[in-house]
Amino acid sequence: MALVGILVVTPTQSARAVDPPRATLAAPTPVAGGSNVAEVVKMIDDKLEAGWKENKLTASRQADDYEFIRRASLDIIGRIATHEEIIRFEKDPKETRRAQLIDRLLQSEEYANNWATLWSNWLLTRSGLFTRSNYHDSMVWWLEDQFAMNRPYHEFVKDLITAKGKNIGKDKDANPATNFILAHLGEAVPQADQVKEGHFQMVPITARITRLFLGIQTQCTQCHDHPFDAKLKQKDFWGVNVFLRQVERKGTPPNMRQMQAGMTLELQDNASLNQDGLISYEKRNGVFMVTKPVFLGGGSIDVSKIKNRREELAGLLIEHENFPKAMVNRMWAHFMGKGLSNPVDDFTEQSQCAYPDLLDELGKEFKHYGYNQKDLIRWICNSKAYNLSSVANKSNDKPEAEVLFSRMLLKSMSPEQLFESLYIATSDGTGTKDAKRDQKDKWLNALIANFGDDEGNETNFNGTVVQALMMMNGQEINDAISKPNSGPVAKVSRKGATPKSMIHDLYMAALNRPPTDKEVAKIQDAFKKYRDGLPSQLQDLYWALLNSNEFLLNH
Repeated sequence: MALVGILVVTPTQSARAVDPPRATLAAPTPVAGGSNVAEVVKMIDDKLEAGWKENKLTASRQADDYEFIRRASLDIIGRIATHEEIIRFEKDPKETRRAQLIDRLLQSEEYANNWATLWSNWLLTRSGLFTRSNYHDSMVWWLEDQFAMNRPYHEFVKDLITAKGKNIGKDKDANPATNFILAHLGEAVPQADQVKEGHFQMVPITARITRLFLGIQTQCTQCHDHPFDAKLKQKDFWGVNVFLRQVERKGTPPNMRQMQAGMTLELQDNASLNQDGLISYEKRNGVFMVTKPVFLGGGSIDVSKIKNRREELAGLLIEHENFPKAMVNRMWAHFMGKGLSNPVDDFTEQSQCAYPDLLDELGKEFKHYGYNQKDLIRWICNSKAYNLSSVANKSNDKPEAEVLFSRMLLKSMSPEQLFESLYIATSDGTGTKDAKRDQKDKWLNALIANFGDDEGNETNFNGTVVQALMMMNGQEINDAISKPNSGPVAKVSRKGATPKSMIHDLYMAALNRPPTDKEVAKIQDAFKKYRDGLPSQLQDLYWALLNSNEFLLNH
């Protein structure tokens, strides 16, 4: 692998590099979606530019088209672009090609696949029985269907909160959405108390619902009032918990060794459980308190007037002021590298939010336009901020400027993005879907088995030297690159191809950009030192590209 060290510039270096201040180029003209796109994008741009002006920041240069197609492809469909997709992109009119690309990606089948993967991690986490099993696969299938239909976000969430039925299968009684609640039931209530208190304590799902859909971390209020937010009391946790105490699970999950056995579970509501709607909880001073269903500071609810508690909970959740803002903030963080409010899922008085008005307004627009998830993506991806380079200038190169979004932030690829991108970069297109799925499962098990915290939460995955070494020692990747007739090197070695054109095509396949003249010169100089022929030289070059920071990072 003699060529690994010859690459000239990596995104890590670029982010620390300093460009001279220059005027920000205009964002692309939005051409797709509803008439709201241009209107909302202008609102985003105006508020961000006001923040830049107030803080004396000059926005970084606009990302070039190669940077943009790679970034948008990774963010929207979960993989780098192909050389063919770049060629098509370049044929579109320059003033509208980025907006056209965004809409083309949103219309692709891979959009639904990617967002099903993202949401399966957010809903089921990366650890436990529901992470790598037929339960997980069933959930992903259901999620793909939701995103393919562009199901309005509030309806999608309501279905998750109120889901009933069997958790696997495709018959009329099957509803894979049940896996969300089934994955987080928590400990069983002692048998003698189950009629009075319900079958399960429902602690994990209580915390996950408020955190995921409202950006309110109630998990610590299980035991005491929130130490940093005076508005969150212990009663708030248990008041939400009561809404879930009539959940009943039929069937027993397999143990981890049996997790592929396919044992069907069923989720229902049992009105005979916890009929009085009262749950007791212990305060730190040892005093026991009792609460009825109460939703985050609201008044107590008369359970006799509630037809179904989970349906009532879903309605209260969707009408909460944080509901649209939490989704907007999560999506902004996915595309921009940080949320408008940080931490992303923890709205408290201590949260850092440089643009509170923008977050509020985007939440209102998201709700006003029917919780259309594709339009939310269009708004963000057509904004000036999303189109900026990750290269800093003297005005915005400090860490404190990151939350003002005057340049794009570097993002580590997720394990799934890394797999899909490697697959695109090395596959000869002859493999089956089943073979790809098996290969992906093997890859993910190797990379993420030890990721997650003691509450099963998603944790950040950062590209590391260890990760790169795993790639470099991967026999499957080596075999794919080295295939004599159909590997990536073989593909670029077409009739009449020159060494320079082959170097160009490998750069496009791996990094989605052409090499600079300086890079070509250094590579050709390195080739002169090889005893082996051109195929071996090109294979080593491709290894170097796939193991560069520029490949491993989303920039």
